[in-house]
Amino acid sequence: MQAHKIVSREEWLAARKAHLAHEKELTRARDRLSAERRELPWVRIEKAYVFGGLHGEETLGDLFNGRSQLIVNHFMLGPGWEQGCVGCSFGADNIHGALVHLMQRDVAYVAVSRAPFPEIEAYRKRMGWDFKWVSSNGSDFNYDFGVSFRPEDLAAGRIVYNYETIESAMDELPGHSVFARDGDGNIFHTYSSYGRGTEDNLVAYRLLDITPKGRDEGSGGNLTEWVKRHDEYGGAKSGGCCGR
Repeated sequence: MQAHKIVSREEWLAARKAHLAHEKELTRARDRLSAERRELPWVRIEKAYVFGGLHGEETLGDLFNGRSQLIVNHFMLGPGWEQGCVGCSFGADNIHGALVHLMQRDVAYVAVSRAPFPEIEAYRKRMGWDFKWVSSNGSDFNYDFGVSFRPEDLAAGRIVYNYETIESAMDELPGHSVFARDGDGNIFHTYSSYGRGTEDNLVAYRLLDITPKGRDEGSGGNLTEWVKRHDEYGGAKSGGCCGR
C-alpha cells in the first residue's frame, strides 16, 4: 500500500467535502445517462431463437417467465470448455443475491451460453448458483448479439465487438443484452453492453473502489490477476479468463 499523507480531522474533512462534490457530479451524470438509455430506440426481434434448458426447448419469449423485461447475461462458456470464464463467474457471484429484487420489478434474468445444456448445468451446480441458465447451442443468438464469433470471423484476427472492429482471436466474449415484451407478445431488443460496460453490475468492484488499495489489479487493469472462481480461493490458481 502506498504511503498517504496523514492530516488532522479538520483537514481530512475539507478534502472529503471537495471529493464529495465530484462524487455528486458523477451521480447526477449517471442519472442523466440512465435516463438517456431508457429513451434509446428499440429493435423488433423477428428471428425465432430456441434455447435448451432444464425443461427442454424454450423460445426467447419463454425466458421472460411472464414478465415484460429480460436481462440476458452472455456468459462465456463454449462447447467443450472444462469450466466457465473466471470473469463471468465473478460477475455471476455479484448478481446472485439481487435476483429476488429484480423479479419484484418485472425483470427476468437468465444466463445464456453456447455450451450444450448438460455442460452448463454441471458448472452451475458446481458453483451453487440458482439463476436460470440456458444453452444457445445450434442457434444464431450469440452471434447475432455480438458475443460469439465463427471461425471465418476469427480467420483474419479481427472481429466486431462492443460496436467496433478489434483485433482478437477469442471465439467468446462477455456482455449483457436487454429485451422488452409488449402485451401482444412482440419482443424488442433495447440495449446491449460489452467489455467494461458491464462493470456497473459488479458489487465487489464498487466496494473495492472505496478502499485504500482499490481493485489492486496492477498496471494492466486485469481482474484475472487476482480473481478466482469462488471455489478456487485458498491457494489454487484460476484457469485464466476462458477456463480452457
